[in-house]
Amino acid sequence: MKYSDFQERTTRGTFGFPIQLYYVDRDHPQYEMPLHWHMECELILVLKGVFNLYVNGRSIKLNGGQSAFIPGGFIHGGIPENCVYECVVFQMETFLGSSAKCLDEYRNACENGQIRELIFERNSRNGKLADSIFELMETESPGYVFKTTGLLWQLTGNLIETCERSDIKINTNKIYKQNARIKRVLAKIRNDYSKPIKLEDLARIAGLNPQYLCKVFKQVTGKTPIDYLNYYRIECAGEMLCFEYMTVTETALQCGFGDLSYFNRLFKRQKHMSPTEYRKKHAGLWSKQPERKE
Repeated sequence: MKYSDFQERTTRGTFGFPIQLYYVDRDHPQYEMPLHWHMECELILVLKGVFNLYVNGRSIKLNGGQSAFIPGGFIHGGIPENCVYECVVFQMETFLGSSAKCLDEYRNACENGQIRELIFERNSRNGKLADSIFELMETESPGYVFKTTGLLWQLTGNLIETCERSDIKINTNKIYKQNARIKRVLAKIRNDYSKPIKLEDLARIAGLNPQYLCKVFKQVTGKTPIDYLNYYRIECAGEMLCFEYMTVTETALQCGFGDLSYFNRLFKRQKHMSPTEYRKKHAGLWSKQPERKE
């Protein structure tokens, strides 16, 4: 199965310029963004519509023109509504690596949970920087590598400046432990979604009792663990229908559904069409091989 890893290991851009742009609309097989994390930072720009972002337990509605900054290691995902959006994923440490002092300041801010300004309005100073970064990555005009690098430095400086002015005190140790538990549950779902999984299995991996796991998991994802397991299975099934030569029944079984009627019902509820209709709508994607939003 080629569906995106929860902890992604995809190489971005090139070795010398590790940054990648992704464009996503309703026809993209990974239109929705299941929860995941990666050590790179990510900028998300909503071109139109609404993107319901979940990041480290926060639920944020992004409207057209707004952008978001996701520090490396943060659990994040999102549900778009009639949305077109772009993502830029990059290794911040590589861009700051020539300055040990800058790198230390940035890492300390991330590790201590001090970066609080995650959402940028269109005309804010960071919103304008984000817009410029996306424009440069889209056009790749002469000098864009230098300009993009400079803008990333400026954006980081603004975020650090905001940290220094913030009086917000947060329990970073508690958040770290909670996220570590959620990541273990997500990894279990990613690795074994095709197999039977019970709530008790997920609770044991998280080191929590089932009731408390449901509470903590829902705070981060907006869903219970089992609801999220079924959500992820349907997302995997959707991509399989686009890229794999299997029947609907075979797809359901491959994604952990033993009951075809139940699979069809969940699929239609989530995708607003039957599996067969979904496959017909996305026919030809296998040959197009769209760039993966990993």
